[in-house]
Amino acid sequence: MSCRTPLYSPFLFMSAAFDVRYTAQLARLNLSEEETAKFQAQLSQVLAYVEKLEKVDVTGVEPTAHANAVFNVFRQDVPRDWFTPEQALSNAPRSANQLFVVPKVIE
Repeated sequence: MSCRTPLYSPFLFMSAAFDVRYTAQLARLNLSEEETAKFQAQLSQVLAYVEKLEKVDVTGVEPTAHANAVFNVFRQDVPRDWFTPEQALSNAPRSANQLFVVPKVIE
């Protein structure tokens, strides 16, 4: 898919109301009629804005993935001395077999 391909086509979905109800169903959300109407209006505004963006002439504009230039900011990978296991564990509240002991977080 090209970055010049339209993001949204009004023919993909029946209506914004359908999109809101369908998305809410997928997310297992129980929306009231008022919430559905509110989100429908918001979605319609977003889609109207996307339609405006699709009309912008981008001929000659180079496609980009980021607004600013992205470059590697990592340091050189140089070996150096780090903590020994004993030093790393010296301040830990609990340890066993040279490992940190932490509370169970998954049931």
